[in-house]
Amino acid sequence: MFGKQTDPSRTENATPKRRNKHRGEGNVPKSQELGKLVSLVGGLIALYAWLGQMSEEIKAIFRLFLAHAWEFEINARNVYALAVELSVNLAKILLPVLLFLGFLAWLSQRLQVGKLWTTKIFKFKWGRFNLVKGLKQMFLSPQMLLRALKSLFFALMLSVIPGYIIYREYHNFLPMYYASAEGIGLYMLETGLRLTMFALLPIVAITVFDVWQSRYAYNESIKMTRDEVKDERKQAEGDPVVKNKQRQKMMQAIARRMLQNVPKADVVITNPTHIAVALRYNSDEAPAPVVLAKGADHLAEKIKAVAWEHRIPIRENAPLARALYKAADIGKMIPEELYKAVAAVLAGVWKLKPNMKRM
Repeated sequence: MFGKQTDPSRTENATPKRRNKHRGEGNVPKSQELGKLVSLVGGLIALYAWLGQMSEEIKAIFRLFLAHAWEFEINARNVYALAVELSVNLAKILLPVLLFLGFLAWLSQRLQVGKLWTTKIFKFKWGRFNLVKGLKQMFLSPQMLLRALKSLFFALMLSVIPGYIIYREYHNFLPMYYASAEGIGLYMLETGLRLTMFALLPIVAITVFDVWQSRYAYNESIKMTRDEVKDERKQAEGDPVVKNKQRQKMMQAIARRMLQNVPKADVVITNPTHIAVALRYNSDEAPAPVVLAKGADHLAEKIKAVAWEHRIPIRENAPLARALYKAADIGKMIPEELYKAVAAVLAGVWKLKPNMKRM
């Protein structure tokens, strides 16, 4: 199919970042045929709406010129003045139609491309001067073949359809000999409108196909490989290896701060080998015991080591240690449902340290 990606490794649809990059460079999907169709239909609408006024303006010009033709003196000054006057009158007649067509051409591009302004399309690139590549694109590329087929179909339709209509109207040509100039003009306009309406059918078909094909070819051309998608995701989210190292450093910093607080604890409750939770109770600081540090496995061993070093009481209570580890946060008071269990542990410590503040 025309426009299909030729690189078998590019199987992934372009990410939003890749699309934005191409858009910033002015590489966007757009159909040239759509602009032609919009301009043609817009021209018909403009002529239909403005034809009466145009006819009156043209009649006025002819009346003015023919009524005073015998008075016209041919010299450089008069010819110049006549040319200026005719140009102004023709501008008044044609300018509304041309402005309307210009607006429609702008609108068709805006609907396809959206709001886009970039100067990167003017950036100098040596690749544009590659003669071999240019000739290859002109004569050997599938896109060139597709354009040639569309042009051939378009030319064929525009020759067959008018020929058929003129053949159908052949019997009306001879009576035109007796018609007035206005009648001949009206007949020519009606016949031309019929020719245009029939010619619009293949133009619409070509335009619909071209809009679909241009977008299909664009999406295929910007496809990415799986590695490119992965690299882009890494850039957006961060390298997992780097993020893991950062997480490890953060955990190490938290662990160091916790271990620094362990000497301030009143008791360390453990699940003998896996969990350790350091608690501090001071009624002047908080109405309930506060968790200064907690950890599992290797960190639990460090907490117990610091507690031994600073002679902090260590109590083994597996159910309570697990409950504190799951439900209590560092720097926060213990949950209310654990008050009694912790109070029982602290009561055993008070016997050794009578000066501790009671709950």
